Amino acid sequence: MSAEFMGKDFLLTNETAKILFHEYASKQPIVDYHCHIDPKQIYEDKTFEDIAEIWLGGDHYKWRVMRNNGVQEKYITGDASPFEKFQKWAETVPKLIGNPLYHWTHLELQRYFDIYETLSPETCDIIWKKANEKLRTLSVRNIIKQSNVSVICTTDDPTDDLIWHKKIKEDSQVKFKVLPTFRPDKLLNIESGGFKQYLKELEKVSGKEADNLASLKEIITDRLDYFVDMGCRVSDHALNYVVFKEEANIEEILQKALNDNPLTIEEIETYKTEMLCFLAGLYFDRDIVMQLHYGTVRNVNQKAFDSLGPDTGYDAIWGSANNGKKLGALLNKINSGGKLPKTIVYSLNPCDNAQIETIIGCFQKSEHPGWMQHGSAWWFNDTKQGMEAQITELANMSVLGNFVGMLTDSRSFLSYTRHEYFRRILCNIIGSWVERGEYPNNIDKLGKMVEDICHNNAVSYFNF
Repeated sequence: MSAEFMGKDFLLTNETAKILFHEYASKQPIVDYHCHIDPKQIYEDKTFEDIAEIWLGGDHYKWRVMRNNGVQEKYITGDASPFEKFQKWAETVPKLIGNPLYHWTHLELQRYFDIYETLSPETCDIIWKKANEKLRTLSVRNIIKQSNVSVICTTDDPTDDLIWHKKIKEDSQVKFKVLPTFRPDKLLNIESGGFKQYLKELEKVSGKEADNLASLKEIITDRLDYFVDMGCRVSDHALNYVVFKEEANIEEILQKALNDNPLTIEEIETYKTEMLCFLAGLYFDRDIVMQLHYGTVRNVNQKAFDSLGPDTGYDAIWGSANNGKKLGALLNKINSGGKLPKTIVYSLNPCDNAQIETIIGCFQKSEHPGWMQHGSAWWFNDTKQGMEAQITELANMSVLGNFVGMLTDSRSFLSYTRHEYFRRILCNIIGSWVERGEYPNNIDKLGKMVEDICHNNAVSYFNF
């Protein structure tokens, strides 16, 4: 007899898992410590015209599979009507067996729209009408409240004035926290054609000249302090691959870039190493968590990039052979200076899971259990299999009970169901170990562990 489709016990295959999820995990507030949603939309309490806008606008997860299903670009990022785009998504969904987008689609329909039909060409019209009617009451703030979200950390450039965070903070109607994340990628990307222009933007917001290394570091320090004053508890760095190179004149490298002279790969990596180590020290002094995301090769399809721009679904996994060696060397250099901050490491390449565990295990600190974290399954890995692999590897080689749990890494306000997806998978794994006799069946202790992973550990780790 088959199980009910995505029913109450979806993904929960044993009795212990059901208890852990329903009695413990599901009741915990969501701490979404890394996402890409727009704080302006939170402050303005945006409403959406239709389900295509909130579901398909900017969602490169969906765009990729639609392309894989042969959908023309006009129905993805082009000028087709919202309903036509929704129709093409409805045509794609039934073929997504085994893909988390199938589960996420129907979790979102169930949780936010009270729709339990499966999406298909046959149900497209009725679901379009039902969802759009429900959307009239589903403003951004209502979605966040309904999802039981207590903390949201957005992603923000050091040049950002954070005006929307300030307005949200001053709004007594907002009961959840919306905090900025310090994301200085453009500062590190000295090889970028826009690097000099970016320094001019830093000069504009700081009122200081960024014409040498010392002044640049002073500006960045001031900007980080402004972020901290606005409640920032976490930073983030997106690295295509881990960099480590030292013993060079950093000032000379910076001046070459400012004078439009070409840089070697060694000079680029030396500059990035210097800035990462400098920033890590700032984070340590201010108790800011450092996130390192790596393993991405960007904009693989040049023709598509020229037409559509970045973040449109044309990035892929970069399996660099030296990431592990360089990660260890980078952390060692930072640690040798006595200022290794709390750090979360993510690789887009799932083959790096065990490597990450062994490396961060060399830099843990007794003053805070779980000082170094292996980040949750990210981007291409936040599938059922990817989450199971990351959780299992973490348990195999580290301390699962100290894990800070899931994030959305999303631009969609409906993606909080990914936390539910993670929690169900987590409870099922733990429940399976218990029911196989691999761990004692003490529900109180198990429940506390699940609550910690789903919520409490993140609150403590980030000091929210």
